[in-house]
Amino acid sequence: MDNGPMDATPTAAAFRLILLSKSNPVMGCYMFWTSLLVLKMLVMSLLTARQRMKTKTYANPEDLRLSRSTEVRFGDPNVERVRRAHRNDLENILPFLLMSLAYVASGPNPLTARLLIRIGASARLIHTVVYAIIPVPQPARALAFFTTFAITCFEAGYVLVCCIKYI
Repeated sequence: MDNGPMDATPTAAAFRLILLSKSNPVMGCYMFWTSLLVLKMLVMSLLTARQRMKTKTYANPEDLRLSRSTEVRFGDPNVERVRRAHRNDLENILPFLLMSLAYVASGPNPLTARLLIRIGASARLIHTVVYAIIPVPQPARALAFFTTFAITCFEAGYVLVCCIKYI
């Protein structure tokens, strides 16, 4: 697909490759925060298992052998809180990571891009703390949620405007 005379030059092709390499500080920032958020999401699974063991709340009959529990139980508030926090991560971190990658690939202002990635990822970490680890009254959780939500929407709008000429 020919995107104009600029894309025919070796320099344009090299620029596109540099955008998505760790030699680009924005991509390096994205890679760091993505790794941290993915590890955090994996830890949420372990936190759920820990809560299940601590409260002896097992949702599957085969798991009952792990404890002295004799019945399948649902609805423990501590387990459910961690599960909801994990589900919220799946619903919000994945779109943030995908949109941030497209945003980085669009060649945004480096300072702005790094700031948005750092703030968005930090807000998700704070969201987990105030939701699943040390529950804090609202609006703490809502502020953390809407910070990343707004950043994801901004990145999506930016990429749409940058790429509208290709439709």
